[in-house]
Amino acid sequence: MGLMDRFLGAGAAVTTVTNAATGMAEVFRENATRRMELDEEAYARAIAQLSGDFAAQPRGWFDGLMNGLNRMPRPLMTMGTLGLFAYAMVDPQGFGLRMENLNLVPEPLWWLLGAIISFYFGAREAHYFRARPMFRSPSSTGPADPVQAAFQPLEATDPFQDNAALRDWAATTGGN
Repeated sequence: MGLMDRFLGAGAAVTTVTNAATGMAEVFRENATRRMELDEEAYARAIAQLSGDFAAQPRGWFDGLMNGLNRMPRPLMTMGTLGLFAYAMVDPQGFGLRMENLNLVPEPLWWLLGAIISFYFGAREAHYFRARPMFRSPSSTGPADPVQAAFQPLEATDPFQDNAALRDWAATTGGN
């Protein structure tokens, strides 16, 4: 091609016309490739800023103490409940007396205790719900990347492979 351009002398003219046509086309329709490049750059900058904001900071003794205290309620509640069972077997009269005294606690205090425990465990569950991977469920067997899944070849499979009744119905009606 380079040799033909030299003989015809049209190499620069063809390049100029091509660039002009491309520029004219971009007036009416944006360059999709350039848009994807700009979107990727903006995404990379946003992720870099976000990772900088949430990078692990050096932690002091107070942060370690608070982390330890935040991890204590579940084990304490579990061990306390097991301890109550052991206490009921060791000293039934003392256990009964204390349970009767718990009956004297006003109902609003029980509601308050229930709300505190519910918010503690609810916030914990919400944290793990938000931190799960976006495109993968525990039951999914396909690729985690939806873009990669879009370019996988389609397989010709039986649409009723997991339902024997629908398979039989399709066979009797002649449909698929």
